[in-house]
Amino acid sequence: LPYLVSNVIELLDVDPNDQEEDGANIDLDSQRKGKCAVIKTSTRQTYFLPVIGLVDAEKLKPGDLVGVNKDSYLILETLPTEYDSRVKAMEVDERPTEQYSDIGGLDKQIQELVEAIVLPMNHKEKFENLGIQPPKGVLMYGPPGTGKTLLARACAAQTKATFLKLAGPQLVQMFIGDGAKLVRDAFALAKEKAPSIIFIDELDAIGTKRFDSEKAGDREVQRTMLELLNQLDGFQPNTQVKVIAATNRVDILDPALLRSGRLDRKIEFPMPNEEARARIMQIHSRKMNVSPDVNYEELARCTDDFNGAQCKAVCVEAGMIALRRGATELTHEDYMEGILEVQAKKKANLQYYA
Repeated sequence: LPYLVSNVIELLDVDPNDQEEDGANIDLDSQRKGKCAVIKTSTRQTYFLPVIGLVDAEKLKPGDLVGVNKDSYLILETLPTEYDSRVKAMEVDERPTEQYSDIGGLDKQIQELVEAIVLPMNHKEKFENLGIQPPKGVLMYGPPGTGKTLLARACAAQTKATFLKLAGPQLVQMFIGDGAKLVRDAFALAKEKAPSIIFIDELDAIGTKRFDSEKAGDREVQRTMLELLNQLDGFQPNTQVKVIAATNRVDILDPALLRSGRLDRKIEFPMPNEEARARIMQIHSRKMNVSPDVNYEELARCTDDFNGAQCKAVCVEAGMIALRRGATELTHEDYMEGILEVQAKKKANLQYYA
């Protein structure tokens, strides 16, 4: 038979020795002792159940979702917690394949992220022995293309934790309270599936400084950020839930997000230096058939203002140029032409036509 979905509102202890009111009839229900329940069904009706049913009363708690018989309202079994379907879609089922060795020029940033996220999860006793509390979360900031999201994916691949990926624009919803509910459900799901990591990309979409506005949309974004602040304060730092946030506009974030006790560790991702650019191009050329005459140090000197993503684009363009001329291996000249191709596509050199 189909169940009627209900919520447990309250659990009560009933003592059969309680004095009855004068004139009150004593029925069988009053002779029972133990736990009783107050439930609210999906039809918005509230019932008091002297007999709970087939479920052990000790396993129930207020807020639990249960299935009850639609005629007798006896609780037949507990149901799994209901989450927003959009939050369930945020859980990354396929583990990312990136490794720390795939990231060039970010050795210091990798070490800081491992100390703040991975170490408290895998070696919690080290923090307990020293009597220190691990950071609740990490804020990664820097220009676009410097490897923030890539490092978060590598961190997820190296830990066996559940990985929830949220994007800031996903939390901006049309209806009032919808974005805040997504944040609540995401943290509730992370707690249930602990150890877990919540990665919030493009944090500046909801974390901008608060200001007086008459627009309902702006106020709703601020409500979503306030719920995020509440969730960051709500769970204890020694729990197995960690938050990683990434943004390239740290200057417009609300100071309440940046204070110590919320996103404790702040990791800056600068533009790569010459050594880092050479390392990045070596990493992305590992699987290519490259000629021995390719000088990565000279290529790094020619890419003075390139970020990590543009260094990768140089390797891709060099491969396309070699493919175009029918070569079997990439030469140094292919890389130099690739640098010119990427420079031509930079925003400063683009021309727009109506």
